[in-house]
Amino acid sequence: MRRPTRISPRLLSAAFAAVLAPTVQAEARTFQSSAGPLKVVTVARGLDHPWSLAFLPSGRMLVTERPGRLRIVTRNGGVGAPVRGVPRVAARGQGGLLDVVADPDFARNRTIFFSYSEPGRGGAGTAVARARLDGNALTDLKIVFRMAPKSRGGRHFGSRIVIARDGALFVTLGERGERRRTQDTSIHRGQVIRIARDGSVPKDNPFVGRKGFRPEIWSYGHRNPQGAALHPVTGKLWIHEHGARGGDEVNIPEPGRNYGWPIIAYGRHYWGGRIGEGTHKAGLEQPVHYWDPSIAPSGMAFVTGPVFETWRGDMLVGALGFRMLVRLRFDGTRPVQEEMLLEDLDERIRDVRVGPRGYIWLLTDSEDGRVLRVEPSR
Repeated sequence: MRRPTRISPRLLSAAFAAVLAPTVQAEARTFQSSAGPLKVVTVARGLDHPWSLAFLPSGRMLVTERPGRLRIVTRNGGVGAPVRGVPRVAARGQGGLLDVVADPDFARNRTIFFSYSEPGRGGAGTAVARARLDGNALTDLKIVFRMAPKSRGGRHFGSRIVIARDGALFVTLGERGERRRTQDTSIHRGQVIRIARDGSVPKDNPFVGRKGFRPEIWSYGHRNPQGAALHPVTGKLWIHEHGARGGDEVNIPEPGRNYGWPIIAYGRHYWGGRIGEGTHKAGLEQPVHYWDPSIAPSGMAFVTGPVFETWRGDMLVGALGFRMLVRLRFDGTRPVQEEMLLEDLDERIRDVRVGPRGYIWLLTDSEDGRVLRVEPSR
């Protein structure tokens, strides 16, 4: 029987945070970089393991919390009550409410897409839902993708969503910690999938009509991709994925290609053993960049707009492992420069976005997670 006299301190803290957030004074720290001094402003805090951030035309933001809450955050840091209508999530391990993106035509249709670890028969699996945001509630919710089969455990859901220029959805799927099943294309494990916004399969997907392949598969042989973004010039999808003990990769997924996990990999198993057959094998793709040791990458964005002109076109990657922001410059697909930023912030960076005005936005992964804005310190 529930005891009404016991109130969770976490619930009390969250309730007070929701009320007081609009009046929280912004905190700021300054860090050095190749673009000059950077000011990192705390816009909002008190979020429980925030995972993803999406901008709305009004200037407000959608922020997911991994335990299963979706929040609207105002420009001045006000954190709203949880949005109603979010489906139940399997909030264990790395699972929960994960990515969120707004439809390009949100101002007219109020549509958002979000990914989450969906509980069900066999355990949990990555799912993608489409819904309409009406005030502080979701309506007309439809599941447009479900990982099959579901499995036990709380690892490697992937879950980044990117809307391509043609309107299709790219969704990254982790291999759920089942590396021996990653090369099985009759199921969903370790892939980038491509679907239409209504959940149907585009006719020009590479494996449509091919026996032994799920038709929504775009590329496969991935481990756990938790960063994805469109290149601002080419419009191509770029992703990064977690390695094991070393071997985090940046890839440009081409249709129908196999990216090798776990047959080839850079790095080793956590217990020190060799992974697969080495780093190269005919017919398997090579990453355009890799990290060894692992930085545990999460979140990705390309720098656009005039605010950070000297970094225009560079890739930004959050690092959970070394608690920093990484900047990568490519000449085409060849990495030519890498810079470690905000190392003294001492926060696990879960998501990275470049906002409509060109500022860099970050989410920190903790029980007191923050929304941060990075801007030049003038």
